[in-house]
Parts: sequence; structure tokens; C-alpha cells
Amino acid sequence: MKTLDFDIRGVRAVVFDLDGTLYVDDRLGEEVHQSACRYVAEIKGISPRQAQDALLEARSCSSDSGGTLSRAVEALGGTLQELHHRFSEDIHPEELLAPDPRVQRLLERLGERYELHVYTNNNRSLSTRIMAQLGIGGYFKKIFTIEDSWRPKPDREVLTGILETIGRRPQETLFVGDRYRVDLELPQSLGCAILETRTVEELLTLGQLLD
Repeated sequence: MKTLDFDIRGVRAVVFDLDGTLYVDDRLGEEVHQSACRYVAEIKGISPRQAQDALLEARSCSSDSGGTLSRAVEALGGTLQELHHRFSEDIHPEELLAPDPRVQRLLERLGERYELHVYTNNNRSLSTRIMAQLGIGGYFKKIFTIEDSWRPKPDREVLTGILETIGRRPQETLFVGDRYRVDLELPQSLGCAILETRTVEELLTLGQLLD
């Protein structure tokens, strides 16, 4: 079992990433990737395969900020607004995802002791549909999406604004995500506790907070 390596005594709020953290499904990730490739292919007048190569190169060039898809699409001339409009139309969580009772129970139990929030680079419509399909939407006090600022993670101003909104100091806040550079490095630099989870089994180690 993964051992939590932070002091939990001061934690009052837990902020989760969504995709790849509260669920893991490569098929949904592939839908996201293909939608982005089609968008870049259209705006650049190239084939989807060429767009895939261009995105890969752009993501490697933006590795200092985590190499996110959002920043790569922007670097290639796209807009986040149009990209997420396409995501909302192209991606179908209803066909791919199913509730995991283990995750539902974990969030239920954590919610009895901590404030739970979500902070995601996804858009509100798709995030809502994903959480509804997983049966977890009702566990979170606040949900922060890309549409709140159109500034993707990692972003210091957005992050400090989230801490102000939830009324918690960094020392009182645990961030949980699957990508250290994108989800966790910046919160850690501000003094937040962090937990990197790449599988549902690793996510479930949060149950140790309740022991």
C-alpha cells in the first residue's frame, strides 16, 4: 500500500484533479487526443497525423509548464474556448465510464471530515457529465474548471485565487492529482500537501486519512 508522506493533522480541505485522478480510462483520453488533433488539422490545413506530430512537438516545447494539451493547442494557433467546445461535442463519457463504488465510498467518508473540491483543466459541461456518470458529483463543495479563467494549470494566480475562494491556507490544503508538473508542483511550492496518484488503487490510499 502507498504510504502517505505528509502531515495530515493540519489538513482541512482536499482538492482533486478530475481526469486521470478520480477515474482512469485511456479510451476517454484517446477521444480527447483525437478531438484535439482534428482541431489542429483544421486550423493548420494539415492531416490529422501531421497534427498529432505537431501537438507532440508543441507539448515537448512546453515541458516547463507540464507539457499540457491546452498549452500545445494554444501554441499552434488554437483557442481554448473552441477546443473545449469541440471536447463537449466529441467526447462521450456516458459510453465509456461506470461508477466505481470504492471511489464513491472513499469520497463519502472523506467528506465527513474534510471539505472536498475539484480543480480541473476540463470544461464545466464535460466535467459535470463525467462526474454524473461516475456518480460522484454530489461530494464536492466547489468545482473549478478551465472556464473560470481560461488559464490552464499550472497557474499561480488561479491557484492562489482558489485557495482564497475556499478560505484555506496552503498548510490546510491537500492537492491530489496524477501529473506532478501540472497538478502538484505549484501547490507544493506554496506549502500545500500533495499526493500523486496514477491509479484508482493509489487514490484509495487516501483512506489512510481516516484511520
